[in-house]
Amino acid sequence: MTSTHAFWLAGRQVTGEDTFDVTNPWDARLVGKVSVPTDAQVEEAVAAAYSVRDEFAATPAHIRAAALDHVSRRLAERTEEIARLISAENGKPIKWARGEVGRAVSVFRFAAEEARRFNSGEAQRLDTDLGGQGRLALTRRFPKGVVLGIAPFNFPLNLCAHKIAPAIAAGVPIILKPAPATPLSGLIIGDLLAETTGLPAGSWSVLPVANDKMAALVQDERLPVISFTGSEKVGYSIMDSVPRKHCTLELGGNGAAVVLGDYASDADLDWAATRIATFSNYQGGQSCISVQRVIVDAAVYDRLLPRIVAAVEAQVTGDPADDRTDVGPLVSEAAAERVEAWVKEAVEDGATLVTGGDRDGASYAPTVLTDVPAEATISCEEVFGPVLTVQKVNGEDEAFAAVNASKYGLQAGVFTHDLQLAFRAHRALEVGGVVIGDVPSYRADQMPYGGVKQSGVGREGVKFAMDDYTYERVLVLTGLAL
Repeated sequence: MTSTHAFWLAGRQVTGEDTFDVTNPWDARLVGKVSVPTDAQVEEAVAAAYSVRDEFAATPAHIRAAALDHVSRRLAERTEEIARLISAENGKPIKWARGEVGRAVSVFRFAAEEARRFNSGEAQRLDTDLGGQGRLALTRRFPKGVVLGIAPFNFPLNLCAHKIAPAIAAGVPIILKPAPATPLSGLIIGDLLAETTGLPAGSWSVLPVANDKMAALVQDERLPVISFTGSEKVGYSIMDSVPRKHCTLELGGNGAAVVLGDYASDADLDWAATRIATFSNYQGGQSCISVQRVIVDAAVYDRLLPRIVAAVEAQVTGDPADDRTDVGPLVSEAAAERVEAWVKEAVEDGATLVTGGDRDGASYAPTVLTDVPAEATISCEEVFGPVLTVQKVNGEDEAFAAVNASKYGLQAGVFTHDLQLAFRAHRALEVGGVVIGDVPSYRADQMPYGGVKQSGVGREGVKFAMDDYTYERVLVLTGLAL
């Protein structure tokens, strides 16, 4: 009989009155039952977080850093177990799940490092102006208030880590809400935090609240900061509903990989094709920065396209628990049906299906399309599935215009050896990050990460999230002999 997973309320493990099932997208087997907090328990968690604000902000840095170091170590020690859990609840191939655990290990380590150096203060002498003689300004950062962190299903451990680790590092209470499809990975973080000492009760909670119960939490004035990662529609609905709150939104994308004419050797094209095929299909394409659009200079198009198709067809699909699998199922059959419908629509409108296009339950075959109309849904929206489109252009100006012809602007990859062109791309492309010599899917967890246009507002990355959770407060000292 499957046991019920409790949740974490103000640092202690409790259960509610109801449960829900977490199932494996590959074979629909039961992975676990999760207890759902009652309204009263949610209120208790919010009240506890609100009441502990000052105490947590004053907690010595070494205590917060030690707790984060502990979580980092324990994640590393339990890598295989946790990777198997991620793969089971998410459908992610086990090799990618192991990589996700490794990234979370780094996130907590980075957070521990930042906790030790954060908020030392910046001194500024004010006697550069006559009215500031004898005065010194010391600027430090203080919490904006309790954070409501809302995480998605596609990286169920690492994106929870990106919410909770920066909050603990900065001394900011947080209520973490993992995705209903994948709550078990987030609850693991609670298990590891509970092994630590020194963090005030109420400084963190992990609550698997149902999506249809979130409105009250979003509206609660005791939670002035919302950090959301997920769909564009939900993210902007949250922001619109609480215009006076501070919202960080990490939303969608339709990542472009540009291959320019100077990237022309056989080795260059083999590398580009392999990277494009791998990162249009990793996580089943369920990544905001997966490759969705491939924009290729006419000078190399005819040589690159068959390489891309061959590399895509070489992707191993199947059971995500198998070490050989590259591409597993999508998170649900409904998600695969949506991808199937978008591909069918594109083909009916004139696109050419080069390879793929088959669905089996929640699994969708890695797919390549060419000649896709600009107005097709799959050109304009985030597919969040293992599908890429390939487009021929003439030169960098046309390539960059094609990247920018999107409502999204998360990241772009540009394959070129030309340093001057790389800097022109950095200036021209309307995205949050430009990756030279690789796909847009590269993310270092310590760098600022986020988009422009409808890809979101604000930046993640441990230090940058800590800045986002806090504000500057100036202390002016008077009568000093500077």
